[in-house]
This record gives sequence, C-alpha cells and structure tokens, in this order.
Amino acid sequence: MAKARASNNVTHELDAPPWQRFESTLMATSRSIRRAYDVRLEAIGLNLSEACLLAYVVENGPLTQTQAAERLGMGRATAGTIVDKLSAESLLVRLPDPDDRRVWLLSATPGGVELADRISDVDHVLRADLRAGLSRAERQQLATTLVALQSNLQRVIESHARDTEPRGPSLDG
Repeated sequence: MAKARASNNVTHELDAPPWQRFESTLMATSRSIRRAYDVRLEAIGLNLSEACLLAYVVENGPLTQTQAAERLGMGRATAGTIVDKLSAESLLVRLPDPDDRRVWLLSATPGGVELADRISDVDHVLRADLRAGLSRAERQQLATTLVALQSNLQRVIESHARDTEPRGPSLDG
C-alpha cells in the first residue's frame, strides 16, 4: 500500500488512496450535480429539494406530506420544513383529506404549477449541459452500472438492518 501511495502507478483501485477510488469520485460527482442544480434553481428562488417536492406534488398530487417525503427519499421533518416554505410562498396548499380528517393533502396552487414549468425548463437545460460530450451509449452504460450499484447498496443496507434487528430473549438463560 505504501508503494501505491508513493507513485501514480496504482495497479488496483483498492490500492489507491480514498480520494481516487470509484466511490469517492461518484460521491463528489453527486455533490457537484446537486450544487449545479442549486445554482441554476436559485434564479427561480428554489433549491433542488424544494424544486423536487413542488414538481412531485404538481405531477402526482394531491398527496400526503408523508407520501411525498417517502417518494423523494427525505425525512418527514425535512419535507415539513419545505412544505411550510412553499406554502408561505403560496406555491402549495394543505387541504383536508376527505377520507381521513387527521391527514392533510398537499396540492399545488396555480403559482406552484407555473413555477413547476420553470423548474422543468431549468432541468431540461441543465441535463443537456451535464450530458455534453457523452454519447447515448455511454449514458446507457453509466445508467446500467449505477442501477447495479444501487442494487448492491440495497443488499448492504438490508443485510445491515437484519444484522442489527433486536433479538428476542436468549434461551441460554
């Protein structure tokens, strides 16, 4: 390992320092993509999380805050903070659920629908910028690789959850 650090002639990815490994590159790329979206969406007064939640409600609403949070992979508290902001800006409204008085449904206002169109425009332009210089075949191969990586990650997470589940009382006494 010391030899791998001393030269740029790394023979195996695992011999490379952490900042040169595939996973580190992937995480750095993910952070850069998020920053790029935040920078572009700033022009319309949103960040990526806010834009995603608003666009999702426009496309799939009305729905509960919990449903939106689960679908977008964010916590309910985070979603609640975003919903409060978007509601204060008159982009979303909370409506009573006709089937369950304890639940509120999120629905987009006309202003929210209009802003979702602008989100779509920002997304379209940024995706074109991100894909510049990449062939369709390269993008498809990357997508295939990332889906396989996601499957591997899901197995790791599920395995960890099984390994850390509370066990019943020991029969050994």
